[in-house]
Amino acid sequence: MFYPDFLTPQESDNYFNHILNSFTWTQEQIKIYDKEVMQPRLTAFCGDAYKDLTYAEKVIHPQPWTKEMIELKQRTEILSGNKFTNALFNLYRDGKDSVSWHRDNEKNWGKDPVIASVSLGAARTFQLRNYENKSIMRSVELTPGSLLIMRGVIQRRWEHQVPKTSKRIGGRINITFRTLV
Repeated sequence: MFYPDFLTPQESDNYFNHILNSFTWTQEQIKIYDKEVMQPRLTAFCGDAYKDLTYAEKVIHPQPWTKEMIELKQRTEILSGNKFTNALFNLYRDGKDSVSWHRDNEKNWGKDPVIASVSLGAARTFQLRNYENKSIMRSVELTPGSLLIMRGVIQRRWEHQVPKTSKRIGGRINITFRTLV
C-alpha cells in the first residue's frame, strides 16, 4: 500500500532534520562477489534495546528510540496494523548513493515481514521486479513524506532497489520500520 501524503511537508522536513542530527551514522563494509566494498549510503539503527540486528555477519546494537521516532512508529503501526520493534535508517547523500537489487528476506525479519518505509528529503525512484521473471518490473516515485507498506509474500517474490541517478538531488532519508523476530 502506498500513501503519498502520509506526512505534511513540514513534518517531513522536521523528521529529516531530527533523524539526521539525533543518530550516529555509519558506512558499513559489505561483501559483493567476494570483494569488500563500502555501502553506497550511510545507515543507522534504532529500536528496542533487547533486539540486536544481525546483518552481513555483523551484530548491530540499536540506538535508543527518541520521542519523535516513537510517535512516527506509532503512526505507521496504525496504518499497517503491525507492531514494530526497530527502525533502520538509510541516508542517501546524493544521487550517487543507492541500494542495489535485494529482498529483505533475512531470518531477522521472519518469513513474510511487514515493512513500513517512510521517505524524507529528496524524491527517489523505487523499483520492484519479479524475483523469478526479472522482466516484470514496477516503479514508484518515493516523494518526501510518503509511506510504502510491503507485506505478505512480497519479499519472497519480488526484489527492489533505489538506483543511482545522475540528477543533481539533495539528501534523502529512508526509514524502514521492522519487527525483529
